[in-house]
Amino acid sequence: MRKTFFIAALFSFHTSFSQTTIQRDPEIEKMVKEVSADSLKSYIKTLVAFGTRNTLSTQTDPKRGIGAARNWVFSRFNEMAKTSGGRLSAFIDTTTLQPDGRRVDVPLLLGNVVATLKGTDPNDKRIFIISGHLDNMRSNVMDRTGDAPGADDDGSGTVAVMECARVMSKHSFSATIIFVAVSGEEQGLLGATFMSEKAKKEGWNIEAVLNNDIMGSNNSNETNIINNTKVRVFSEGLPAYETEKAAVNIRNLGLENDGKARQLARYVKETGERYVDNLEVVLVYRNDRFLRGGDHTPYVQRGFAAVRITEMNENYTRQHQDVRTENGIAYGDLEEHIDYEYLRKNTAMNLANLSNLSKAAYAPDSVKMDVKKLSNSTYLYWKAPAVGKIKGYYVLVRETTSAFWQKKIFTTETEMRLPYSKDNYFFAVQSVNETGNESLPVVPGVGR
Repeated sequence: MRKTFFIAALFSFHTSFSQTTIQRDPEIEKMVKEVSADSLKSYIKTLVAFGTRNTLSTQTDPKRGIGAARNWVFSRFNEMAKTSGGRLSAFIDTTTLQPDGRRVDVPLLLGNVVATLKGTDPNDKRIFIISGHLDNMRSNVMDRTGDAPGADDDGSGTVAVMECARVMSKHSFSATIIFVAVSGEEQGLLGATFMSEKAKKEGWNIEAVLNNDIMGSNNSNETNIINNTKVRVFSEGLPAYETEKAAVNIRNLGLENDGKARQLARYVKETGERYVDNLEVVLVYRNDRFLRGGDHTPYVQRGFAAVRITEMNENYTRQHQDVRTENGIAYGDLEEHIDYEYLRKNTAMNLANLSNLSKAAYAPDSVKMDVKKLSNSTYLYWKAPAVGKIKGYYVLVRETTSAFWQKKIFTTETEMRLPYSKDNYFFAVQSVNETGNESLPVVPGVGR
């Protein structure tokens, strides 16, 4: 029986890749088309009109400052909730911080604007998060009174979160989705730290965090590269959480590039490019830009899978800059620099991934690779997931030097022998349901 199964798998392996077929879930495809550049533009214009959104700025002025901006986002989430059939609810999650001697110099009421789209399956405890940071800064991070438009950093990420909530709140998903506009990013990732600590303490089952920060403009200073067809996804390699405990296994199995964040990044690339035309998702193998950080990092540090999504070509004359003209160079993060078609595509890429993840069944359980004897084939086996109806599984294959999965083999069985040596390839298994939505991949452990 094993020999017959091996021959069948070999035949399936070669026939499956004689042609490339892009299969899109019609519901997700429809949602992607609903993402509106005009909607994103109206959100950006409103955010910029608050003058400044510095975390230390006024919280009492109804038209200016972080307080007014926070209340407006909250009001928009509440409007979206009216068409959600009672599944979307919003609140402002607050905590009081004391001066820290660094970037908080007064007692501070910090608030994240959170909208939760409740999953439809009571047995599905998974949570997927999309975030952007509502706050911004001038050249001096402590300047809380001067104007700071913050159109791209991070108005773009905030409005992407809002637009995803607008479109997705009209649909149902098995898992729960959280849309959050955090505060305090520029003061030291304060809002994301508060939320990730809460999640860890309360045992949230967070499967993925998509953090969007600076993703709406398409050209760089110095190099003058203009390109609105690529977006970057940053992901950590070695896990920041309990690295010492995991190091032996990582080293023994050669899994330096197969942590949870890196698997999520590969998923984001494949799914994003499947649903959004004329967009290449570029994987960057580091947690963030060189010596810099973002709101995904506090989640990574607590063991959650989290990635950062950022435009391909950053322009540093527009980040953390007072609006001015100096030596013939115009500085400032102005609304006029946003490419709304590019922002639409990047938002749609987020939506496609959130939807595909949240509609999918749980990942397969107890995925193992048989190592009881030396062989030039690889035998994988696993158990069906505990939650969700499935059609079958995808077995993923890539060479050890490949950045992303190269081959994808469908099976309805819970085992497969592949004509590929475990010395030369990496493998993983995904669940797939009737509408073609895949779970995150699971890398096999050692089985005997």
